[in-house]
Amino acid sequence: MSCSSSSASDEDEEGIDSYRKGGYHAVRIGDPFNRGRYIAQRKLGWGQFSTVWLAYDTQSSNYVALKIQKSATQFAQAALHEIEVLSVIVNGDPSNTKCVVRLIDHFKHSGPNGQHQCMVLEFLGDSLLRLIKHNRYKGLHLNKVREICKCILIGLDYLHRELGLIHTDLKPENILLFSTIDPAKDPVKSGLSPILERPEGNLNGGSTMNIIEKKLKSRAKRAVAKISGGRTSMGGPTQKPERNLDGVDLRCKVVDFGNACWNAKPFAEEIQTRQYRAPEVILRSGYSYSTDMWSFACTAFELATGDMLFAPKGSQSFCEDEDHLALMMELLGKMPRKIATGGARSKDLFDRHGDLKRIRRLKYWPLNRLLIDRYKFSDDEAREFSDFLCPLLEFAPEKRPTAQQCLQHPWINHTVSTNVSMKNKGVAMEKLEKGVSSLHMRVGK
Repeated sequence: MSCSSSSASDEDEEGIDSYRKGGYHAVRIGDPFNRGRYIAQRKLGWGQFSTVWLAYDTQSSNYVALKIQKSATQFAQAALHEIEVLSVIVNGDPSNTKCVVRLIDHFKHSGPNGQHQCMVLEFLGDSLLRLIKHNRYKGLHLNKVREICKCILIGLDYLHRELGLIHTDLKPENILLFSTIDPAKDPVKSGLSPILERPEGNLNGGSTMNIIEKKLKSRAKRAVAKISGGRTSMGGPTQKPERNLDGVDLRCKVVDFGNACWNAKPFAEEIQTRQYRAPEVILRSGYSYSTDMWSFACTAFELATGDMLFAPKGSQSFCEDEDHLALMMELLGKMPRKIATGGARSKDLFDRHGDLKRIRRLKYWPLNRLLIDRYKFSDDEAREFSDFLCPLLEFAPEKRPTAQQCLQHPWINHTVSTNVSMKNKGVAMEKLEKGVSSLHMRVGK
């Protein structure tokens, strides 16, 4: 979950059953926290571990994001880990230039369901996922993608090189813009006065009793959309596609460190959200900073095209992991045998020759051709963007460039010349010929 996002989750509400001993804390608009310093304004979102609220900091006169963890022991421990990580992050960035979310405060709050660990984070805007949706999945102009990618890379370089941290769950949802896409949703720009006390008669405003009503409304909307045969989208079907984002501040920060780990102490074998998961994680062959770089490449592609790079699905014949690996090989060529057979799960997925056991028919389509044919990139745009992405999608994790190296890449700095020498052009094309599409229906499934 985007822990300091200005937008509520697009999924169903968290459910009234989760408000019990060990679960969520029921927040009401106007509720005070930490001896009255923070006043709840409205709910921003929720996740499996916590709910997040917009709050007003009466001490600094700023709006903040208040993350309230479930009270059960395992959730409290997870919160303490995140607080530890966020404290290291903020202490190492006194100038606030590293493009990573800042922890402002943390405390415990007692309620009917137990004692809840709370984190106060700087209030940020919409997630990159919301930006992609706002743009109607059309893909952003490459200059805008470049601007966003630079911020993400600054954040990753800081986490990896200076702090020794792996994020482990990098994706558009966990990268937030500095401000909201719609100024009317910004608590400062909208001009609304902060709520400083509980509104009269607000027994459950914005909290548990509203959940059932919101859930029913959400289901009703989906039912109407299904009957009409249409797909719901932001602003309704009559809204024009938002392709000119010139008024939107595209500076952004990396957020959500609930699953982050120290490179020297990885604590979970299965990390990363499925679509952004690196091959070494699937194969259980160990992971390091380069795992984040794989997720970054997937995110950059999604920003530029509006589509996920990998969207695997299981079937009766093969599992989701096998489909995921097949999609990767369709994009990048056959996985080197040493890598395919070198993980703890390799024997379940590959034969001794390094071929998938249950998916034999692969259809290859180079990445640069995909960008040209499907997404209408120019030849130069496709070549240059692919030259940036392909090294990040190396099957061998140690061969992927670091965030620091990516920041020096010509594509990021927009110094790529279309009149490169024939020698360099030949090298670039040789790399690109290894790539294929993962966004088509594979023959023989």
